[in-house]
Amino acid sequence: MRTNQPQTIYLNEYQVPAYLVDHVDLRFELFEDGARVHSTMAVRRNPESAQAEAPLELNGDSLKLESVSLDGSQLAGDAYEEQGDKLVVHTVPAQFELNVVTWIEPQNNTRLEGLYKSSGMFCTQCEAEGFRCITYYPDRPDVMAVFRTRVEADKAAYPILLSNGNPIEQGELEGGRHFVTWEDPFPKPAYLFALVAGDLVEKKDTFTTCSGRTIDLRMYVEPRNAAKCDFAMDALKRSMRWDEEVYGREYDLDIFMIVAVDDFNMGAMENKGLNIFNSSCVLASQETATDASFQRIEAIVAHEYFHNWSGNRVTCRDWFQLSLKEGFTVFRDAQFSADMGSPTVKRIEDATLLRTAQFAEDAGPMAHPVRPASYMEISNFYTLTIYEKGAEVVRMIHNLLGDELFRKGSDLYFERHDGQAVTTDDFVRAMEDASGRDLGQFRLWYEQAGTPVVTVSDDYDEQRGIYRLNIRQSVPDTPGQSGKKPQHIPFSLGLLDKAGEPVPLNLSAEEQGGPVERVLELTETEHSFEFHGVPERPVPSLLRNFSAPVRVQYPWSREQLLFLMSHDPDGFNRWDAGQRLAVDVIQSLVGAADDAEIEPRLVEAYRSLLNDASLDQALVAKMLLLPSEAYLVELADQADVPAIHEARQRVLTHLAESLREELVACYQRSKTQADYQLTPDAIALRSLRNTALAWLLHIKDAQGLAFALEQSRAADNMTDRLGALRALVNSDFVDEREQALAEFYDQFSDDPQVVEMWFSVQAASHQAGQLPQIQALLQHTAFDWKNPNKVRSVVGAFAGQNLAAFHKADGSGYQFLADQVCRLDDSNPQIAARLISPLTRWKKFAPQYGRQMKAALELVRNKNELSRDVYEVVLKSLAD
Repeated sequence: MRTNQPQTIYLNEYQVPAYLVDHVDLRFELFEDGARVHSTMAVRRNPESAQAEAPLELNGDSLKLESVSLDGSQLAGDAYEEQGDKLVVHTVPAQFELNVVTWIEPQNNTRLEGLYKSSGMFCTQCEAEGFRCITYYPDRPDVMAVFRTRVEADKAAYPILLSNGNPIEQGELEGGRHFVTWEDPFPKPAYLFALVAGDLVEKKDTFTTCSGRTIDLRMYVEPRNAAKCDFAMDALKRSMRWDEEVYGREYDLDIFMIVAVDDFNMGAMENKGLNIFNSSCVLASQETATDASFQRIEAIVAHEYFHNWSGNRVTCRDWFQLSLKEGFTVFRDAQFSADMGSPTVKRIEDATLLRTAQFAEDAGPMAHPVRPASYMEISNFYTLTIYEKGAEVVRMIHNLLGDELFRKGSDLYFERHDGQAVTTDDFVRAMEDASGRDLGQFRLWYEQAGTPVVTVSDDYDEQRGIYRLNIRQSVPDTPGQSGKKPQHIPFSLGLLDKAGEPVPLNLSAEEQGGPVERVLELTETEHSFEFHGVPERPVPSLLRNFSAPVRVQYPWSREQLLFLMSHDPDGFNRWDAGQRLAVDVIQSLVGAADDAEIEPRLVEAYRSLLNDASLDQALVAKMLLLPSEAYLVELADQADVPAIHEARQRVLTHLAESLREELVACYQRSKTQADYQLTPDAIALRSLRNTALAWLLHIKDAQGLAFALEQSRAADNMTDRLGALRALVNSDFVDEREQALAEFYDQFSDDPQVVEMWFSVQAASHQAGQLPQIQALLQHTAFDWKNPNKVRSVVGAFAGQNLAAFHKADGSGYQFLADQVCRLDDSNPQIAARLISPLTRWKKFAPQYGRQMKAALELVRNKNELSRDVYEVVLKSLAD
């Protein structure tokens, strides 16, 4: 068991750095047995610091210090000392040059932080605090310097040498070695530093900016992936053009580079001018990537590119401000994705992630505000709250200000803070100054944790034609926070009459012809809004387009939900009505008798969806998906996962059996002979087809099996091929499932990204992913404990998606996860801390499950030498 408790860092203890670094010269000598790093820093005392006589303290981690020199003279041993994870130089002048030489071993770096090796190439990951694993440095985001980097390596083994900025010099060295020097003219914090050295294929393209400059675009991949670059390159160019047109942001360097890396803890990293990507987030072809993969890659490429301004040119002052760059940039990439595809479908996908996973985070032991007040390990705060809820906070500002004023605010923000490290307050202040709006109360979204609950009741005065909405908001207590203040919530709504027509929203008797949709601004604990001139009792359409990340409670009847499913002009709320209806039906069956009636109108609602060719097929594809087990668990008070699973399966079986003919017709009409296209219409048809196929195989339909086998054989794209495989894997056709899995693996065993899909399909399946099968996958020759993607595709998919198998009554799934977390904690604590998440909400589950989940957490807590990453998660999860 750990005996030394990690230090907690608090936002309210922030102090400006005692020293600033103006310029850094780095020289890397790369060898097979390690790397020597020469760092020369131009350092000066910070005039804004109150620590006038402070010693110089530099951060370091797992470094072998070889020498320290100050202004050209090597320091004596008593002039400095290594104090744990710091190098302290006791006495320094007001301005000086410091040279530090360190030796590191990238080939043994399993944490994948700092400089490490992946598939034979050197690469880096320095966010959040990885640069200190390379050399001693003031590793904090508010220390910004201009970097020049020289990389030296064996030319035959590492012909490609990359770093941030523009290349300024290259040449040959003795012994078959060579070098390239890079210079980044823009000051940046160390977390944005990047280096890559390897034997890579270079893919080139160009982009002409709005001002007429030509930018060199380059992608670097391993030779086996050379054919998978085109889509990401096109997505990059679309992102660059979009950012110019929507935000007025032009790229600033002469070259923009992307590198694909197999071993990577995150999805991608926005290092200035040299973005490093997890291979699964950038490599794609129709033979090896699904529609969802293509869309994800487009969004991630855009996200990392957009960071060039919202994160790089303007960065965060400290890690408490992480959402300043991440939330803003997620909002920007969501806008981009909506413009590239279906805005309604994109909004549904974002809201689904929020309501299923981020709301769960808000209600769990690791709940924290968008701007946290404290942390032990910053890596644990790369969360959905920072990213997704942070994006929703920016979206709400956009909703309140409108397109024009929001753009004016973002322009002011970039202009005012270019080259600076700033805070969320600086961002909001720019929006206030540009718009004239007071967003003082709105700042509570950054300060208060938890998901607000908006409770709505209504009444109708038939004689006066007045419809009244009574709205109350509350924010539940979270760890360390209670007695929350009311927040500023933009609440979009409409009213529909019995014919499904929108009702004008007149807020006074004098108002005539009001809008049919309004954004009400909730600022008090309770509000009452009266709508005049309403001829009949309407059906309310609340929180349209998910205008705020809140839970809405209103007593819709099933009749009203069926009505909204068919008539609501807001596509998001039409989908939401269907979800609420399905949730109500499934919840009514949890623990019910086997002969309990299933709402017959649910079948008719789905039949109407399947038969209505006039509807947006992309929306239909989303509406046909039943609420996930994870979402149903989130809605339960004391979740009994097997009972929830059984109820959901009963509803799915009932629907599929009742709608068999419609499903066959849907499958057949959505099966096109056209060449593969990535258009929204084509994606929607494939989604419909594969949903219908999955439903048919769920009821072990013979014709459905024939469809699946033929689709698997004839598919010209991974979406259909994987759709057929997934349907078979989740069916009772055991022999066909095993044969399909074997054939799929034989065909794609040489492609790591496809093998990860193959692992995940099995691990996430309650049919093929029981614990003995999961343990067998861990012994498979393609599985690699050192590769985070492989770990996530098996262990993560099992614990996070295969809920019925994970939550077995005997607790074996919990014990399994605890064992894997303990194993990974010694090699890659970041991944271990993320994998343990399913155990952290043990209080959410029925007592017989919660007790065993808690016991598994205690097992992890008692491990010797527990990492800081996992310790923080376990400590908070077990707190009373």
